[in-house]
Amino acid sequence: MTPKKQFMNRNNNWITDILIHLALILTAAVLFAASFPNPVFIHGLPFLAWFAYIPILIVINKYGLAACVCWGAVYGLTAYSLFNYWLSSFHPIAGTIVYTIYLTYLIIVFVLMKAACIFFPKRGYLVQWIIWLAYEYLRTLGFLGYSYGITGYSQWQMIPLIQIASITGVWGVSALVTFPSFWLGAAFNKDLLPRTITNQHEQRERIQSSGSWSFVSSVINKILNHYHKEKIPAIIWAAALITALTFGIITDKKISGSIAKDSYPTVNIALIQHNTDPWKATQAPTPWQVLDAHRRDLATLIRLSDNALVSEPKPQLVVWPETSFIPRIFWHTTYRENQNIWLVVRELLEYLSTQDVPFLIGNDDGRMEPAKNPDPKTRHRVDYNAAMLYEKGINTEIYRKLHLVPFTEHFPFNKQFPKVNEWLENSDTHFWEKGSEETVFVLPEFSFSAPICFEDTFGYLSRNFVRQGADVLINMSNDAWSNSKPAQYQHLTTAVFRSVENYRPMVRSTSTGQTCAISPTGRVTVMAPAFEETWLNVTVPIVKTKTVYTLYGDYFGIFAVFTAFILLIIGAVWYTIKKLRGRTVK
Repeated sequence: MTPKKQFMNRNNNWITDILIHLALILTAAVLFAASFPNPVFIHGLPFLAWFAYIPILIVINKYGLAACVCWGAVYGLTAYSLFNYWLSSFHPIAGTIVYTIYLTYLIIVFVLMKAACIFFPKRGYLVQWIIWLAYEYLRTLGFLGYSYGITGYSQWQMIPLIQIASITGVWGVSALVTFPSFWLGAAFNKDLLPRTITNQHEQRERIQSSGSWSFVSSVINKILNHYHKEKIPAIIWAAALITALTFGIITDKKISGSIAKDSYPTVNIALIQHNTDPWKATQAPTPWQVLDAHRRDLATLIRLSDNALVSEPKPQLVVWPETSFIPRIFWHTTYRENQNIWLVVRELLEYLSTQDVPFLIGNDDGRMEPAKNPDPKTRHRVDYNAAMLYEKGINTEIYRKLHLVPFTEHFPFNKQFPKVNEWLENSDTHFWEKGSEETVFVLPEFSFSAPICFEDTFGYLSRNFVRQGADVLINMSNDAWSNSKPAQYQHLTTAVFRSVENYRPMVRSTSTGQTCAISPTGRVTVMAPAFEETWLNVTVPIVKTKTVYTLYGDYFGIFAVFTAFILLIIGAVWYTIKKLRGRTVK
């Protein structure tokens, strides 16, 4: 072969190599997104999650650290663009921020998983697996905390499997589901193909002479050889899976059976879904049109509530969604700065005063607080995203949202980054003040807490509510902005785990969906059709059992972080020592 042909072959091999591994990365992104609710499969395809990460591990195992930076960026951007495609509907900058964050996160994760291969050449896949679990936990913490896309949430309908969350939180489910990807990924240590992919000519000849069975048989042989070497971890995982499923079947049967036999006391709650984005009323061209929109929304909420109140059994609480009533009840009642808006607020209060059933209402709790807002031009107003309990027209208790959506609801670094803060404020961002108390509402029949929208995606918050004495978790959400059923279902997948983790029923009152009731074992027992004006009158059991997760929280995720950190430090030190010894010998 001439030098020119050799050069061309090398170039062709390099291009083919990149394209094939790019295809693997894109396949992994599709598998990840398809595991969760998506436009094609509304409930998601949970079985895909069990091997969704194999393609990225093949790529990581083949390439060096520098290349893994690029592959991590491609995977992070592609996976979350497909998975959270609806974020641009939430806010013009939301998608850009989230996609950029996960591009960065996955670069770091890919580099660390490559380092695990280098530091632990024999069983690096186990360290990679622990690194992934640590990553899933860490990305839910702090200001940037975001729980969508945790692998375990893809299994939200696998009721026996997810019962283990009552012990480990969602992290135990993720551990079981992700392990097959890492174990199988290690079977293809360098390449999925039988021989190195750079020798394309020989590879083509082998495939043409042997047929496609050459590829299939090579893959099977790799897996069998890997099992021969790594059977103990595989057997331990299989035993853990069987144990988890057995535990789940027994637990679900016990609790569900007790519910069916009326062994637990029950409460009846009416959930209102008014099928509108209430914030659109504030965007009307004129003040009169804004006022009319508020009146229409209130009329719809009242009509649906009246229908629910005459249903049987009689509801003991009526729940309206997050910010379902936009005019600030406390502000306009106290300060009367807009007489016309005050009249709408008065209409609501007069209606509530005639009711013998308490109402839980989502509202903007605006108050004058000069210490937090020194600007007299805004009358020192501070806004809280709140859940307000009204009994006979009187606000008896209030909960203010504690965990706000980063950038679009809350930016705590306005002094450090004033330009960013200004940019966010000019991008139609509605900032809220953070609440300070984990409120438990107490009624004669039961107690409850009300995580607002995004808050039910975090296990720690619902756990704290239950530890404070909540019998029922009531989520109030407004996902109308997404205009997307998959987005609403993705939100629901996280809510299911809050029930399982604490053995507490959850009910959800949402603007457009998914309004539903969830049993203590995570089964959605009734759900309203999405994007319809409707209501549900649901009966939920009061279960007082405290789970391991309720008592000890996210210890499983914390342990993964600690273990990954220690292993990487030990691996780096030992690898450095070996390198130095090698140089000394030379």
